[in-house]
Amino acid sequence: MSATAEGEVGETEPVAATPQWRVGFVGTGQLGSKIVGRLLGAGVDVVVHDSSEEAAASSLAAGARWAGSPAAAAEGVDVAITCLPRPDVVETVVGGPGGLLGSLRSGACWVDVTTNDVNVLRSLGSRASELGIATLEAPVTGGVHKAALGELTVLVGGEQRVFEAHRSLLEKIGSRVIYLGALGQASKMKVVTNMLAFIHLVAAGEALMLAASSGIDLGDAFDAIRFSSGNSFVHETESQIILSGSYDIGFTVDLALKDLRLVRELATGLGVPVQLAPLVERLFQEAKDRYGGEAWSPRVVQLLEDEVGMSLRAEGFPASLLEGDVTTMRVPPPPVDLER
Repeated sequence: MSATAEGEVGETEPVAATPQWRVGFVGTGQLGSKIVGRLLGAGVDVVVHDSSEEAAASSLAAGARWAGSPAAAAEGVDVAITCLPRPDVVETVVGGPGGLLGSLRSGACWVDVTTNDVNVLRSLGSRASELGIATLEAPVTGGVHKAALGELTVLVGGEQRVFEAHRSLLEKIGSRVIYLGALGQASKMKVVTNMLAFIHLVAAGEALMLAASSGIDLGDAFDAIRFSSGNSFVHETESQIILSGSYDIGFTVDLALKDLRLVRELATGLGVPVQLAPLVERLFQEAKDRYGGEAWSPRVVQLLEDEVGMSLRAEGFPASLLEGDVTTMRVPPPPVDLER
């Protein structure tokens, strides 16, 4: 294994691009099942494992094959992909007894799309390198509905030559693939984007509450924000399922708290005195205490609804973003450019 710069994992031998990918996929939950669906739709041969076979039902129905363990999912594949809820689960599934590293062949690649802890990622990456296994991190952003549409953004870290060899596979997962450098950089960037998403969610709830308390129709308020300087991706998506009353974004309060802990650890390690993220983390902890960790993450806005005594509701918004094209919901067409 060659000497490397700080934070980098030793280089492995170049991995040739594979025309017909064979993929072992572990973690077929809300997000993972949608990614598997995109891979299958692109003609990729996929074998899946999850701690619950029931969670893999949609993947199996779409043509994936079942593996009884992570090790079995890794046997004979070119790439093993993990999409898991927490870093400790990644450690067990990849490096624990019966884990992926015990079955992946030399020359294969492990790709982690989990929002992972950098230290866990690099430690496992080093172990993989010693076995001749390449590692890429590829955390995805955009949400479950974007995963179903194949419109995720894929953030990638690792050796550039390994990335180039696997670019075509990653492009089957998302519409944008962004290479960010050495292993660990993509995980840091994913933490940054999630921090912004949680801040935007709390801010969108406060904005809608101010509009509702002013007597403004919330459907009109949604449109006004959508076409204003205050717009955000979170408003365009999560505000809709708040206004429908479902809060179902396919992402839980517990997952948000895990990501916010990673934000805190990153900021502390870098000596950056962030102020909004700790406030938002406290709000999510309060939401967990009140509604439970398995509650959908937009229920953090319900804290404000409960305090004010007013529900943020409007007609015409979807209970799930998987139900249709969100850009057609109560959004007027853009203004005509009369100067053209």
